[in-house]
Amino acid sequence: MKGIKTRWSPEEADLWTKEDYLTFVISPLIYFLLALGGIWCLLLRWYGWVVLGVSGLLIWLMIKIIDPKLRALSHDYEKKQKQFLEELEKIERWEN
Repeated sequence: MKGIKTRWSPEEADLWTKEDYLTFVISPLIYFLLALGGIWCLLLRWYGWVVLGVSGLLIWLMIKIIDPKLRALSHDYEKKQKQFLEELEKIERWEN
């Protein structure tokens, strides 16, 4: 998507950017639309399905925006955890 960064270093991903603010705004809107669409669907209103469809598109958009940042942070965390566990095993074996 144009204007949305998709490649992040762990340090960059840890900072708040326009992508974070955009998902910060979209997220509550999605919850509201899901609740409203669900209520309207239960009341058998046709526009309830439209609202649910729009909220589904917003969920997809939010995932496309924030997922690259989350993946970068996750990979960095996995590396740090692996190093920590290796260090912990050395300490347990008294290998300093």
